[in-house]
Amino acid sequence: MAILGTLNDIKQGMTLIYNGEPHKVMIAKFVRMQMRKPVMQTKLKNLLNGKVVEYNFKPGDKVETGELGTKKVNYLYEAGGEYFFMDNDTYEQLSFSAEKLAEQTKWLKEGCEVELISFNDEAINIELPTKMEFKVVAAPEGVRGDSAQGRVTKPAEIETGAEINVPLFVKEGDVIRVNTETSEYVERVS
Repeated sequence: MAILGTLNDIKQGMTLIYNGEPHKVMIAKFVRMQMRKPVMQTKLKNLLNGKVVEYNFKPGDKVETGELGTKKVNYLYEAGGEYFFMDNDTYEQLSFSAEKLAEQTKWLKEGCEVELISFNDEAINIELPTKMEFKVVAAPEGVRGDSAQGRVTKPAEIETGAEINVPLFVKEGDVIRVNTETSEYVERVS
């Protein structure tokens, strides 16, 4: 762990220790207003509980960076609100509650590989790949005239049970790529 020298050292994507807990910097914007001291406006995501906070760092604030460990694990199954993963190296199993994983649970499918994030040698959460592929299990037909009305998407259900908006040409059985951070359709794979 290191202490940052200036506000300009705070960058999007880095890990900071804020109130004694690790936070990922989601947004970092340097703001200088007339007759005021400059501040670094940030949006921080708590890596222990997933809550997002906004905080303005001022000159002179001590900002501590945190080192996170990561390794690949495979998602196995869900039972009773617990999600089980297996370490690819040691074959050790670990689990997280549905509350801990929050929105990430809708993208988990058996056998998918994710990053296990650890802080102080303790597993704290997982990180999904930014883009993942899923099979469409239900997609209603687009209604003739929808595109004339400006509606060029329709809801579709993917193999994990999540529902996302897809273009009208996507049909049941297609494999599509989805951005797991924004929950948006990216492209049709096959």
